[in-house]
Amino acid sequence: MRIHRSFAFVDLSGFTALTEHQGDEHAVSVLTQFRAVVREICARRGVRIDKWLGDGAMLVSVDAETLVSAILELTMALERSSMSVTFRSGVTSGLVILHEGDDYIGHAVNVAARLCDVAAGGEVLVDETVIDAVPAWGAVLSESLVEIRGLDAAISVSRLGLADLAQPVSEDPVCGIPLNAHAAATSTRDAAGRPVFFCSSSCQEVWSRRPNAELDPLGSPRRPLMI
Repeated sequence: MRIHRSFAFVDLSGFTALTEHQGDEHAVSVLTQFRAVVREICARRGVRIDKWLGDGAMLVSVDAETLVSAILELTMALERSSMSVTFRSGVTSGLVILHEGDDYIGHAVNVAARLCDVAAGGEVLVDETVIDAVPAWGAVLSESLVEIRGLDAAISVSRLGLADLAQPVSEDPVCGIPLNAHAAATSTRDAAGRPVFFCSSSCQEVWSRRPNAELDPLGSPRRPLMI
């Protein structure tokens, strides 16, 4: 059965060196933290973790923008973390065959894996099939023709990152993505009437389910910590 899906392969760059220099126990700790971050982001954004691949993973989504957003958030989250490794990813979209109910076979899967292979640490590489899915708070940082192992001709590849937004900028209170009124996917107001911007409806939904902020004796709302 042929279906349309978006795919991302993600990988910890430098994990082998980390294991060699800091030992297996530390490497396992880093891998555990990495998988926890991937699980949290994918669960919130509705992306499926198809399989773990040692120090990486294969992710699948029905919606390309959802997947691209998850990858950009994951890149930012790992850059801000204390983990001594970098993150790389390749993302594509296309028709594939769903084989035996739980395996995807097709060109899009192969290209996503190859893009991850050629990405440097900290890079998110995508082909032209997902360019239109880049969210308003994301940006194409560069474009080039790249030779991909197994393909007859070079393909157009774009490197993604966070957009350089005009001020004023505030962070999504759930995921920490920098936003302004133009880049936000949705917004609301807090108890004090101040605007709150969100990168996605899923982040706003998480925020709306938080415990209600209480007013202190001076009338200033205290926002509960997001766990």
